[in-house]
Order: sequence, then structure tokens, then C-alpha cells
Amino acid sequence: MTALAPLLPVKHRLGPVTTVRHCLTLGGRNLLHLKSNPGEIIGFAVVQPLMVIALLVYVFGGAIAGDTATYLQYALPGLIVQSSVTSVLATGTGLHQDISNGLFDRLRSLPIARIAPLIGHLIGTLVRVMAGLLMLLVVGAAQGFEMRTGFGSTLGGLLLIALFATGMAWVSMLVGLAAKSATTVHMLTGMLAIPLTFCSNVFVKTDTMPGWLRTWADINPISQEATALRALTSGGPVGNSVWWTLAWTVVLTAVFAPLAIQAYRRRV
Repeated sequence: MTALAPLLPVKHRLGPVTTVRHCLTLGGRNLLHLKSNPGEIIGFAVVQPLMVIALLVYVFGGAIAGDTATYLQYALPGLIVQSSVTSVLATGTGLHQDISNGLFDRLRSLPIARIAPLIGHLIGTLVRVMAGLLMLLVVGAAQGFEMRTGFGSTLGGLLLIALFATGMAWVSMLVGLAAKSATTVHMLTGMLAIPLTFCSNVFVKTDTMPGWLRTWADINPISQEATALRALTSGGPVGNSVWWTLAWTVVLTAVFAPLAIQAYRRRV
């Protein structure tokens, strides 16, 4: 027993500064692979925004709003919100892939904070999401979108999206940790994204929807977020949309973050 004593691991509690440093390091690791795969960032941050605006604004804009310029002013904030949601829901896929490849087993053997791999994925996802949203805003501005409220309000709108994306990321990570296969992760996140983004005011106003659908669309957090971003970028009444978006963020984080952390501890 005496000979084996030195081999037993010494448990110690890491300080908050060390934990934050580990989280940032692994967040950088999740972005580092983009250097060897630049096609991913080009496709996500350049090609995708161009295709989204071309297909949705210039194909459907005239039929929905009468002309593409009017529809671009309405739709672009909604498209930014939709892009953030669909992108952040991919967090669970990357998380599931790392666990399946045994990466987390290797990280667990290192003297790092146990929560760092999870937060690292969250950080990496948020950076990629914000890069894509900025490019989408730049492309939209080049097509004629007017930011009528100034830089400060526009920046506040993007930060609001980042906060809400954090809450949605916990949902995606829980799916990635609970699902048994990557196919299941894709299916579940896709099933989640469709009613959230299409049953909202992202693409059209809710006035012409059936009553039951309009009720959901009006309380849908995606609708609240899109309304807040439209007001913060194009002007108009903000109402309670910002507060509703923040409230949804708090609820999603409070409910799904503990569940995701618990699932992560069981999984690894």
C-alpha cells in the first residue's frame, strides 16, 4: 500500500483564473483547425451570406414585399437571427464528434478544468457565429441595407444575438451529449431549428398567419430577437422585445446548462 500511495492522483481545486485560461485555450483550439481548412470559414462567412441574400431576398422579395429593397430592409435582421440559430445548433455535432473520437478522454488525463472542453466548444462556436453575422451584415449593407440607428445600436443588437446564441448553444450541447450517433444529433437539431425559424416573423410578418400559428410566432424567442434586431438596426419601436430576448436567454441557460453539464460528466 505504501508503494502505491505515490501513484494515487492528487485532487486539487483549480482557481477561477486558471479555469478561465483553460477555457480560452480550448476555445482557441476549436478555431485553430480553420487555418488548415480555410474552405470552411470561406463557405460559412462569405458564400453562405451571399446565397442566403440572393435566394431569399431577390427570389422571394418582390412577391412578398413588392420590391427587393423593401424586403431586404425587413428580412436581413431576420436572416441574421436565423443564421445565428442554425449555426449555433451545430455545436452539438462538433461536441459529439470530439467525444466519439476520444478527444475528451485524452483531455481528461490532463491537469485541466473538467468544464474547459465544454466551454471551449461554446467559445469557438460563438466566434464563428459572430464572424458569419458580421459578414452577412456587410454583404447586406453592400446590397442596400440601411443601418439607420448608428453603430452603437447595431453593435448592441449583435451582442444581444451573441447572448441568445449562448443559451441556444446549451440546448445543442445537451443534444450532442445525449444522442447516441451523429445522425441523431443532426436530426434532432434540424427538427428544433425548423419550427423556431420558420414559424416566426423572420421571413414574413405574422399578420396573415392562422390564429393558432400566430400565437406561437408572437411568443417565439426567434420572433422577439428578430424584432429587437430590426429596431436596433433599422429603427422603429423596440417595445419589450429586448427584455423578452434576455429573459429567454436566462431561461434557456438556467434550464439547459445544468442538464448539459450533468450529461457531460456522465458521458466523460
